[in-house]
Amino acid sequence: MEALFTSTSTVALAEMGDKTQLLALFLATRFASKTPIVLGIFIATLLNHAVSAWFGAAVAAWIPTYFASWIVGFSFIAVGFWLLIPDKDESEENSLLKYGAFGATFLLFFLAEIGDKTQIATVLLGAHYGSVWAVLIGSTLGMMLANLPVVYAGRWLMDKVNADSTRKLACLLFIIIGIITIMTPLLT
Repeated sequence: MEALFTSTSTVALAEMGDKTQLLALFLATRFASKTPIVLGIFIATLLNHAVSAWFGAAVAAWIPTYFASWIVGFSFIAVGFWLLIPDKDESEENSLLKYGAFGATFLLFFLAEIGDKTQIATVLLGAHYGSVWAVLIGSTLGMMLANLPVVYAGRWLMDKVNADSTRKLACLLFIIIGIITIMTPLLT
């Protein structure tokens, strides 16, 4: 349960103001039907985060536990500080829009998520917990919790959420997880 809850909350917070959340807003303004956008986000996230959680768990299994906790812990802290840097809205007219709401959303979301903060967080969560399924379900749920309201409520919701405060909260959460990850083997 801890892996599921932590994955959900950290990814949802990390997604606030992220480029993929801005992409969800962009797509919601381009297409009238919201269901294909939601399905595109869900399937792209599911595939991307499945590979990410598996990769994190696999790498952690190859590295001695003592070193893995230091590497993963400091990586969590680094991602926490990275979250303080706001993403820019780089969505512009794109040739992928010709594939319709689902196709464009799936392709753009999958590509935008590669190397993104939430993907790296999913790799780290997979490495930390070693539970691919719990991290996959949690990180996908976190992405959906952060992006569904944006698809349906769009600009109104973005104006109501303080992105700076959310980034600071996410940064603090990642730093705490990093410190706990580093300290756990030292205390056992």
